Amino acid sequence: MDRIVQGMHSGEVLKRVREAKGYFITNTARDLSQSDFKNRILLHTDLLAADPRERSGYFSLEITGGASVHVDILRKQVDPFLKLKLLREKMPNTMFQTLCRGVNLFGYRPYPQNVIRLTVREFAKYVDVWRVFDFLNHVPNMQAVFEEVQKAGKLLEPSICFSTGPQHTDEYYVKKVGEILEVTGQDISLCIKNHGGLGTPKRIGELVRAIKDKFPELVVHYHGHNTDGNDIGRITAAVVNGANIVDAADHAFTGYFGPPPILSVIQTLKDYGYTAVGVDESAVIETSEVLRGQRQYYEYFESQFKGFLPTVQIHKLPGGAMGSSFEQAVKGKFLNKMPEILHEELPKVQQELGNWWSVTPGSQILWTTAVSNVQGGERYGNCSGDLKNLLLGKYGPFPFYCPEDWIYEKAFGPDWRKIVEEQGGIEKIEDIDIDKERRVLQDRLGYEPTEQQLVTYLQHPNDAVEFFKFEEKFGKVYVLPPSIVFKRGGFALGETLQFVDHNGKDHIIEIGPAQKNEDGATSIYLNVDHYQRVFSMAAETKDEGVAREVAMSKKEIQDLAKVGDVRAPFGANVCEISVAEGQDVAAGDKLVVLEAMKMQTPLLAAVAGKVARIHAKVGDALKPGGKIIELACEVEPLQCAKK
Repeated sequence: MDRIVQGMHSGEVLKRVREAKGYFITNTARDLSQSDFKNRILLHTDLLAADPRERSGYFSLEITGGASVHVDILRKQVDPFLKLKLLREKMPNTMFQTLCRGVNLFGYRPYPQNVIRLTVREFAKYVDVWRVFDFLNHVPNMQAVFEEVQKAGKLLEPSICFSTGPQHTDEYYVKKVGEILEVTGQDISLCIKNHGGLGTPKRIGELVRAIKDKFPELVVHYHGHNTDGNDIGRITAAVVNGANIVDAADHAFTGYFGPPPILSVIQTLKDYGYTAVGVDESAVIETSEVLRGQRQYYEYFESQFKGFLPTVQIHKLPGGAMGSSFEQAVKGKFLNKMPEILHEELPKVQQELGNWWSVTPGSQILWTTAVSNVQGGERYGNCSGDLKNLLLGKYGPFPFYCPEDWIYEKAFGPDWRKIVEEQGGIEKIEDIDIDKERRVLQDRLGYEPTEQQLVTYLQHPNDAVEFFKFEEKFGKVYVLPPSIVFKRGGFALGETLQFVDHNGKDHIIEIGPAQKNEDGATSIYLNVDHYQRVFSMAAETKDEGVAREVAMSKKEIQDLAKVGDVRAPFGANVCEISVAEGQDVAAGDKLVVLEAMKMQTPLLAAVAGKVARIHAKVGDALKPGGKIIELACEVEPLQCAKK
């Protein structure tokens, strides 16, 4: 059969898949990057692999979405739209695929409807296959994305997130598929999103068969992780029982927590009499030969734990969260407590909070709660703002059962029933004034932004502005290879760097000299391909960008809040200042929002007063006890404390 290519209408794509004799493969490069390399695989590396990947004949290449849009601008200094444009030039036939978190889009919390629709319209100019999920499997949370994808004529791929336990039956999932089809119609592909790599091959085979028995014409796409080393078995069972498309990745970069190797999938299924439709095995092999030399530069981002983890069947942490959780454990100095967190506390939290699906943002809620329970010493003694929103039903209804009353009381206090009654339920997020946001972005940048810059900004406002300013000052970083971007130990004056770019062109960079100016700034001279460049670096400020440690107990921080001295209760970044100096606030008013491990927690005023001074600013990194806001209390300090 003729190859499925980008630009085809979704109806034609589905027709060809249904008629094919065999199964199709999606190369999940984005998922591999997130799961095994903390999302750090650079565009430079993907461009090197573009030609053989294009010739490999995949159903699609998952190359954007999930956390990658954020990490592109935050850690890799590349415009997520430019990435798609450059890859499209090198891969004109391959369909590009994304992972979208429904109402959370490519972020970590719900967005207004008009932002959702604008974002989908812009990305749909490059993205052909839209895998859409919700961590509670709540279909209304995905509906706006469904509608915009189908309007654009792109292939919509709603997901049912999979897990294990007594509630996770074939009957439940088949019913959920029916709910999706009532909204979307039959012209979709359906993803079984096994993000943790859970269950046995037998269990996955049974689920695929149950869905195909009920909906025989439905195109089923199986996605799993190889955390326990058993996903090729699950893929095989899925295909034998009727799955049309499966996910795997380039073997040169596969590891422990992401997808399994494409070639191993092909070789295994051949023995069962199943052919990978349209796949050129020689190009699959060539891709890994191109990539193999690149892996050494990403070694620093591989997980601190090596080897497969069959215990994922206990803790259920998804592949995309494994590496980052170990990284947080190293930075937070609790790596020694990981067995307790993973094998004891996390399974307990899973059950106590409803046994739903550990995938973004639910995985962050479960993970941060388990860590807080172990580190804080008091279970649910320091509930995050996102956990409170979950308990209030802001993300959607619990699918199976609600947490017990004592957890609500821990989160909200003795008046928790009243709080849940007054504040509970999905909160309607009003549309924002996009033209106003465009003007705000223009003011912050000093020039008129493009529509794509606006979309990036609406997803991650502060990080987007920092990225745009960085790129304006320093240029396009994507041209640099990982050997330069991730070079450890800094760059010495007089050092010469040589590299070949993704187009095969040689480059040379000579570093130095450096000159300190009268204003304290330093001018760094570079010879780039024999052309001189000068970069001015501002004078260093003592402790600039360093979060200073403040030795202070939890009780001391709480007591200070009662007299108007608001401190950070835990290590976090400031993502929102909700008040201004001179503003009157009442007890319970939101003062600031802190973000840690992708979870946002609002700090509320413990007393009424006037904002006397704001010590922190958006983007600051704070350690526990770090100063944030001072309130001038309306009563004497002793009385404040008694309140």
